[in-house]
Amino acid sequence: MSLLHLSFYSAFAMSSLGLAFHRTHLISALLCLESMMLSLYIALSTWPIENQTASPTLLPVLMLAFSACEASTGLAMLVASTRTHGSDHLHNLNLLQC
Repeated sequence: MSLLHLSFYSAFAMSSLGLAFHRTHLISALLCLESMMLSLYIALSTWPIENQTASPTLLPVLMLAFSACEASTGLAMLVASTRTHGSDHLHNLNLLQC
Protein backbone atom coordinates (compact mmCIF):
# COMPACT_ATOMS: atom_id res chain seq x y z
CA MET A 1 0.00 0.00 0.00
CA SER A 2 1.41 3.35 -0.98
CA LEU A 3 1.62 6.40 1.22
CA LEU A 4 -1.07 8.09 -0.86
CA HIS A 5 -3.56 5.29 -0.23
CA LEU A 6 -2.70 5.24 3.45
CA SER A 7 -3.40 8.97 3.75
CA PHE A 8 -6.79 8.64 2.03
CA TYR A 9 -7.79 5.67 4.16
CA SER A 10 -6.69 7.36 7.36
CA ALA A 11 -8.50 10.62 6.47
CA PHE A 12 -11.71 8.71 5.79
CA ALA A 13 -11.33 6.61 8.95
CA MET A 14 -10.59 9.61 11.16
CA SER A 15 -13.58 11.54 9.85
CA SER A 16 -15.90 8.56 10.30
CA LEU A 17 -14.60 8.07 13.85
CA GLY A 18 -15.17 11.76 14.50
CA LEU A 19 -18.72 11.38 13.24
CA ALA A 20 -19.28 8.35 15.44
CA PHE A 21 -17.83 9.65 18.70
CA HIS A 22 -18.22 13.45 18.69
CA ARG A 23 -21.95 13.88 18.17
CA THR A 24 -22.61 16.91 20.35
CA HIS A 25 -23.15 19.61 17.74
CA LEU A 26 -24.75 19.41 14.32
CA ILE A 27 -22.00 21.54 12.79
CA SER A 28 -19.30 19.07 13.89
CA ALA A 29 -21.26 16.21 12.32
CA LEU A 30 -21.56 18.20 9.08
CA LEU A 31 -17.83 18.93 9.07
CA CYS A 32 -17.05 15.23 9.53
CA LEU A 33 -19.35 14.36 6.62
CA GLU A 34 -17.68 16.98 4.43
CA SER A 35 -14.21 15.65 5.24
CA MET A 36 -15.38 12.15 4.34
CA MET A 37 -16.66 13.43 1.00
CA LEU A 38 -13.45 15.36 0.39
CA SER A 39 -11.28 12.31 0.97
CA LEU A 40 -13.49 10.25 -1.36
CA TYR A 41 -13.35 12.98 -4.02
CA ILE A 42 -9.56 13.17 -3.94
CA ALA A 43 -9.28 9.39 -4.04
CA LEU A 44 -11.62 9.18 -7.03
CA SER A 45 -9.77 11.99 -8.79
CA THR A 46 -6.37 10.34 -8.45
CA TRP A 47 -7.58 6.85 -9.36
CA PRO A 48 -7.41 7.30 -13.18
CA ILE A 49 -3.92 8.79 -12.85
CA GLU A 50 -2.68 5.80 -10.87
CA ASN A 51 -4.13 3.33 -13.37
CA GLN A 52 -2.81 5.31 -16.37
CA THR A 53 -6.29 5.59 -17.86
CA ALA A 54 -6.43 8.07 -20.72
CA SER A 55 -10.10 8.99 -20.40
CA PRO A 56 -11.15 11.06 -17.39
CA THR A 57 -14.13 9.75 -15.55
CA LEU A 58 -17.28 11.64 -14.65
CA LEU A 59 -17.56 10.08 -11.21
CA PRO A 60 -15.52 12.70 -9.28
CA VAL A 61 -17.63 15.52 -10.74
CA LEU A 62 -20.84 13.75 -9.72
CA MET A 63 -19.39 13.13 -6.27
CA LEU A 64 -18.57 16.82 -5.94
CA ALA A 65 -22.10 17.79 -7.02
CA PHE A 66 -23.69 15.45 -4.47
CA SER A 67 -21.32 16.76 -1.81
CA ALA A 68 -22.42 20.34 -2.52
CA CYS A 69 -26.07 19.28 -2.30
CA GLU A 70 -25.39 17.50 0.99
CA ALA A 71 -23.64 20.58 2.39
CA SER A 72 -26.48 22.91 1.44
CA THR A 73 -29.08 20.57 2.91
CA GLY A 74 -27.07 20.23 6.11
CA LEU A 75 -26.67 23.97 6.49
CA ALA A 76 -30.38 24.46 5.91
CA MET A 77 -31.11 21.91 8.63
CA LEU A 78 -28.63 23.69 10.91
CA VAL A 79 -30.35 27.05 10.41
CA ALA A 80 -33.81 25.54 10.87
CA SER A 81 -32.88 23.69 14.06
CA THR A 82 -31.15 26.74 15.49
CA ARG A 83 -34.22 28.88 14.84
CA THR A 84 -36.67 26.40 16.34
CA HIS A 85 -34.63 24.89 19.21
CA GLY A 86 -32.24 27.73 20.01
CA SER A 87 -29.02 25.72 19.62
CA ASP A 88 -27.35 23.16 17.40
CA HIS A 89 -26.96 20.47 20.05
CA LEU A 90 -27.97 17.09 18.71
CA HIS A 91 -29.52 15.94 21.98
CA ASN A 92 -32.18 18.66 21.60
CA LEU A 93 -33.38 17.14 18.33
CA ASN A 94 -35.83 14.36 19.14
CA LEU A 95 -38.28 13.06 16.57
CA LEU A 96 -40.62 11.70 19.23
CA GLN A 97 -41.46 15.21 20.48
CA CYS A 98 -42.83 16.44 17.13
